[in-house]
Amino acid sequence: MTITPFTGDQGCGLEWLKSTYSADDGPSCVEVANTPGTVHVRDSKNTQGPQLAFGPATWADFVGFASGD
Repeated sequence: MTITPFTGDQGCGLEWLKSTYSADDGPSCVEVANTPGTVHVRDSKNTQGPQLAFGPATWADFVGFASGD
């Protein structure tokens, strides 16, 4: 896992998908963008803030754990 600080134009060109648990007036949640070899994750309420980057296998392990599969 890596943590990438925001550099001003970071995230440009990525297609971010917001969690269905996110709401404009509700609790903070996450957005995810896939690129070849990397899954990018950021706070949906702080899109200009830091991002996490995971390898696909690590992300799949996390999602399986988080969803209880």
